[in-house]
Amino acid sequence: MCLAVPGKIMSLEDRDGTLMAEVDFGGLRKEVCLQYIPDAIAGEYVVVHVGFAIQRLDEVSALQTLAEFERMNILDEEFGDGFARAARQAGNEPIADSTDTSKGVRS
Repeated sequence: MCLAVPGKIMSLEDRDGTLMAEVDFGGLRKEVCLQYIPDAIAGEYVVVHVGFAIQRLDEVSALQTLAEFERMNILDEEFGDGFARAARQAGNEPIADSTDTSKGVRS
């Protein structure tokens, strides 16, 4: 699943002419490209899709969305350790998923 996820810009860095940021997604931090929003500043919330900040978002909306994603366990699915999930699948251990857990694979 690919989502656009809100996160808070924690710090900015110019890396070889590319504006990058450390963005906090409810406790998970990732590097994000800010080239589409070059005037973004630390403390702002942005919506991130496939590693790129694509728009700004107000804090209330961002926090509500993050809380809902957390409630639905989407953040772990989206940002969790993919290698651990792959290892569980290879070992035929079921992955918790409301759509189908009987075969240990996502449907």
